[in-house]
Amino acid sequence: MTSTQELLGARRLRGLLAEHRVHPRKELGQNFVIDPNTIRKVMRVAQLTHADNVLEIGAGAGSLTLGLAAVAGRVVAVEQDDRLVPVLDAVAGGLANVAIVHADAMSIELDSFGAEHMVANLPYNIAALLVLRVLQSAPRIERLTVMTQREVGERLASGPGTKTYGAPSVLLRLYADAQVAGTVSRRAFWPVPNVDSVIVHVRRASRRLDVDEDVFCRVVKAAFAQRRKTIRNALTPVAGSVRTAEEVLSAAGIDPALRGEALAFEEFARIAGLLT
Repeated sequence: MTSTQELLGARRLRGLLAEHRVHPRKELGQNFVIDPNTIRKVMRVAQLTHADNVLEIGAGAGSLTLGLAAVAGRVVAVEQDDRLVPVLDAVAGGLANVAIVHADAMSIELDSFGAEHMVANLPYNIAALLVLRVLQSAPRIERLTVMTQREVGERLASGPGTKTYGAPSVLLRLYADAQVAGTVSRRAFWPVPNVDSVIVHVRRASRRLDVDEDVFCRVVKAAFAQRRKTIRNALTPVAGSVRTAEEVLSAAGIDPALRGEALAFEEFARIAGLLT
């Protein structure tokens, strides 16, 4: 693993940003990692080897990129912000196993880079969407290790009956299993965010469901659209009528008075199967 001196600390990162006249943009959720020990923690969770091809999304100023380059065989670092690409190039552009891609990760073909593992420090406003997009559209990627806001990370990994359980929790289970693998202090970032973060590790799971994926997604999203609604009322727009919703729930063996957050993945699958 790279030594502390070679990883980006607070002083060096701020100096690089000042040199390139870059100010972090709050609307883009730009909070840069300045703690080398946090980078090491992410690497331990990711368990990369020199045989791994890694996709990093939102590479920023290259803090995480340097850590990845020290342990992985190849790193594709994707960054959308025009202002940060020169910074990233100054930090990691000279590394033989790093390729820098200037693009929006929400619109490019993520499976085209040949990566088997994604590692990223994700802004909270796109974290869940991006993780789901990778799982849906980049089947080569078997593992994801991401840092994100604590609530978002816990939502990705939580189960029924918990406060953070929601549509992303259920939709992720279509493709993978997730767990919170570590916590990260807000002081590990600059600027310091208002919340702490977590490291979430996601591993693909082989699940063959005899349901239409679009129907499954509509059912799940409807169930959590208004959390105070019973599953019967939430399901009515998808089923077509209250009566049909009640019939489907009865056939699935589900109490229509329950709310969406009480239902497990398998119960949503049964509902979707009856509507397919």
